[in-house]
Order: sequence, then structure tokens, then C-alpha cells
Amino acid sequence: MDNRAGEMEVFALAAELKSFSAAGRKLKLSPSAVSKLVTRLENRLGTRLVVRSTRLLQLTPEGETYLARAQRILAEIADTEEVVSGGGRMLPRGLLSINASVGFGERYILPLAGEFLQLFPEVQLDITLTDDVVDLIRERVDIAIRHGPLRDSALMARKLGESRQVVIASPNYLQKQGTPETPEDLARHNCINFNFRRAVEGWPFRDPESGRRDIRPVSGSLKASSGSIIRQFCLAGLGIGRVGRFHVEPDIEAGRLIPVLEDFNPEDIEEIHAVYAGHEHLAVRIRTYIDFLAARL
Repeated sequence: MDNRAGEMEVFALAAELKSFSAAGRKLKLSPSAVSKLVTRLENRLGTRLVVRSTRLLQLTPEGETYLARAQRILAEIADTEEVVSGGGRMLPRGLLSINASVGFGERYILPLAGEFLQLFPEVQLDITLTDDVVDLIRERVDIAIRHGPLRDSALMARKLGESRQVVIASPNYLQKQGTPETPEDLARHNCINFNFRRAVEGWPFRDPESGRRDIRPVSGSLKASSGSIIRQFCLAGLGIGRVGRFHVEPDIEAGRLIPVLEDFNPEDIEEIHAVYAGHEHLAVRIRTYIDFLAARL
């Protein structure tokens, strides 16, 4: 029977170090032995995983995919052995890569990082905040936080919570430009929009008497790629924005931003999920972090 886990370990180490020689030194194998193991793996899979050169190894797209899956499988093997050797105790350890939007990350991920590391000191957090939607496999991300409807994919997801949308402006802006009393009044205001295509263009509002919903087209001199940027524009008194309330909750509580048109708020909810590649048997560090985050949200 082939030692496939051993082959995965050799390949993963060579890929991470970008060198057969470096992997061989760490594993106490010759470079040629490492090369032969990787070649045997490629022959069995029927595809090239690495592009060999005299200096550094470079992974093919198939190699990138295989490496990401192999790392997760090896992590699960390590978790299983740890559980057995620890008498059933599941102790998270190892590198955990997390991706989140800038606004959500600054509001929740970063403030909770210290508490998580204090509870689980054997875990190392690698946190990236970006408003771009990343490919978890290609970027080797363990967990990504996504907002709104999830795209159809092979990713697993767990709902962490939800956030109501809110229309906000600064006291300074409202003092100068006036407070809109109805959605129609927005035509006279500088409305800050997102610069990417959304499922619904414009801002939805509800008639407080009939309950009927309308989409109100809005326009202005500013567009932005994220709720956190719109928040900054609103704080600077540059216009009126509409974002998830989690972006601006502390600002509303402190009076730096004021909700407007709340009587017309349609109470539309944006769901927040943790998404990850894999299946129900997650690596302990991934499952532990998702449980931790869900409990605090």
C-alpha cells in the first residue's frame, strides 16, 4: 500500500520551501530522493505539480490545488493524532489564515485576536483585511468572512450573524444641508454609493403606511469600494451613505453619525457567514476559531 500521507508531507514541505534540497535537509533525505517521491506522485496523479528549475520550484495550478488540499489533510491527521495522544482533548494548534472585509475586521476580528490567542496559545493567526473576494484555495485561506448572499460554490459556510442596513450622515453635514424627511428628499443630497455592481441598484425604502417597498435611485459625487470607506466619507461630512450597521454602530452610539429616514427603513438584513474549504471534519484550529467567533457575535 502506497504511503500517500508521506508523499503529501514531502511534496508540501518542498513546495513551501521551494526547494528539493531544503526539504531533503529537513527530512534527512537526499534531494534526488525528494525529487523521485514528487515524480512518483505526479505519475500517479497523471499531471505535473511543479516546474523544476536550477534555483526554485514553482507550482503549477494543479500543484497549487493539490498543496492546499494536502495541507488540510495533513492538518487533520495531526489533529487526530493529538486527540488520541491527549486522551481525547482537542487542542488547536498551528497557523490559521483568516480573511475578512476591512470594516468587519477592524470592528470584530482585530479586537478579538488577543483573547483568542490567550485561550489558544498554540495557534498562530495570519489575518488579512481586504474588501476583495479572495479564492480560498488559491490564496491558502482557512476562513473567510463573507457578507450578503453566498455564491454557489464548493465552500462550506456557517452563519455568524446578520446586520441591518442603515442610512447615515454626520451632524455637520445635516446641519449644513438639512435632514431628509422622506426618500424623495435624497435627490437634493450627495449620496455616497458603492462602485461595484450590486444585486439591487439604488436604495430600498418602505412606505410606513402601506408597507410597500420602493427602490429609490440615488446619486452623488462619491463612490467607494467598501462600507468602511463610505463610513470615512460620512464622518468627514461629505454626504449621506447606506451601509451595514456593524460598520457604524460605535459612531452612532458616540453621536458622530446619525441614522436618517429610519421610518422608511425596509429592515433588509445582510447575513454574515464564515466560509471555508473542506467538509464537516474540520481541522481543530478552524472549527475552534469559528465557534469562538460565533459565540462572541
